[in-house]
Amino acid sequence: MNYVHQFFFGIYPYIALAVFLLGCLIRFDREQYTWRSESTQVLHRGNLRLGSILFHIGIIGLLGGHAVGLLTPVWVWDTLGVTHGAKQLFAMAAGGLMGSLCLIGILLLLARRLGNERLRAATSIKDKVVLLWILGTLLLGLSSIFVSAGHMDGHMMVLLMTWAQHIVSFRGDAAGFIIDAPLVFRLHLFMGMSLFVIFPFTRLVHVWSGFGAVTYLGRAFQLVRPR
Repeated sequence: MNYVHQFFFGIYPYIALAVFLLGCLIRFDREQYTWRSESTQVLHRGNLRLGSILFHIGIIGLLGGHAVGLLTPVWVWDTLGVTHGAKQLFAMAAGGLMGSLCLIGILLLLARRLGNERLRAATSIKDKVVLLWILGTLLLGLSSIFVSAGHMDGHMMVLLMTWAQHIVSFRGDAAGFIIDAPLVFRLHLFMGMSLFVIFPFTRLVHVWSGFGAVTYLGRAFQLVRPR
């Protein structure tokens, strides 16, 4: 195993997680007034509602699907009688659906933000980086579906699951399981892990507030009115 592969898939995940956790804690402690979604609804509505709904449904579905799919031990699926091929087919279908919703949503949000002069002026470099990084990660993930269709035995999926489970259980041999994984999978993993590095320094921190509020799902819509 070469050192570059070992770094990115054996060491980098822990660097990303440390930056994610410590960065969020420090920002919440020192810059609470910047801890918000920085809504631009008052500047221009456009396709904000449709794009935001599709994006959030899609990305929440993808995050939940990745967590369950990668971190559920293989023996659980075997005990339930779910074959590796069947699990892979379901993951491809669900990931394709959620990914498509997320893609449509983020393209609408990008078109709204970059197509309006006032919004372009109010868009920071950090906003552009996070939107384009999510778009790139998403496109790589959707592209991996076509690669997965070429090997429906579920073997590569099991290797990816084993890698993720060895990472979260702090076992040092994790990188070896995906050394022969297709490039699109490894790029997708790198881009996804790097989102955790970017997270504390952007408006993405508002995700914590959403998941952390017990009454989030039942609260009234936020209404923004111009003067």
